[in-house]
Amino acid sequence: MNKSYKTVKLLGVHVCALTMKEVIAECNQAIINKTRFVIGVVNVAKLVNARKNPELKLSLEESNITVADGLPVIWLSKLCGKALPERIAGIDIMNELLKLASQKHYYVYFLGAKHEVVNKVVEWTQSNHPGVKIAGYRDGYFGADQAEKVAEDIRKSKADIIFVAISPPKKEIFLRKYNKLMAVPVCHGVGGSFDVVAGVTKRAPMWMQRTGLEWFYRVMQEPGRMWKRYLITNSLFLGLALSEIIKMRLFSPLTNMFAGQKNKT
Repeated sequence: MNKSYKTVKLLGVHVCALTMKEVIAECNQAIINKTRFVIGVVNVAKLVNARKNPELKLSLEESNITVADGLPVIWLSKLCGKALPERIAGIDIMNELLKLASQKHYYVYFLGAKHEVVNKVVEWTQSNHPGVKIAGYRDGYFGADQAEKVAEDIRKSKADIIFVAISPPKKEIFLRKYNKLMAVPVCHGVGGSFDVVAGVTKRAPMWMQRTGLEWFYRVMQEPGRMWKRYLITNSLFLGLALSEIIKMRLFSPLTNMFAGQKNKT
C-alpha cells in the first residue's frame, strides 16, 4: 500500500481514509500515467478472514489502497477514535469508474462470474454507459493451467480498467501472480457486483444499506448458503471489534502517556 495515504489500522488491516471522489481521481491519474493501481475493499467478512488467510491479508497489503466497504467497518473506526470519512462500497466504485470510463472513452475488461452473467453485464454497460470501450470479457471459470493465457489476453486488450468478479482465494492468487503481466492501470475486485448488475441477485434497499443491514438482506435471498457464514463471521467480528476498541481507547492513551514521560526523563 502507498504509505502517503492516511490510514486507520483495524484488526490488523490498514484502511485508507479516502472519499469516493478521491478514489476515482487516483484511478484517473493512474490511467493517464499508465501506472498500476490496485483497489482493495474490506467489509466485516474480509477483516475477519484476513486474520486466518495469509493470501487475502497479503493481497490487501499489496493493494495501492484499501477502503471500507461496509458500515460496520466505519462504525468500528469511529468507536476506536479514528473515524474513516465514508463508506466506499465495491459496487459503487465500479459504477463510478464506469461513469468515468464513459466520459473519457476508456477501455474496460470484465472478468468473472458465469458466461451468461458477464454477457449481461457487458450489455448493461453498453446501454447505460455508451462511452465505455469494451476491451474484452470472459467468465471466471478457468483452471490454473489456463490462467496465464487469460492474463495474456487481457494484456493484449490494452484495457485501462479491469473488473474482477472471481471468488477468493482464486482472485487473490490470480491477481498477485499476473497483475504485472496484465499491465492494466486500474484493477478492481468487485465480488458479487456482476450478479447484481445482471439481475441474478438484488442489492439491499437503501434504508438497509444506510443501517448496515445489507448482510441480512443477503441471508434473506440465500438463507441456505449464507446464514451460517454470517452467523460465524459476525459473531467473530463482534468479539474482535470489542477487543480492538478497548485496545485503542484504553491502552493506546496509556502507552502514549508512558512514552511521553520516558521522553522527558
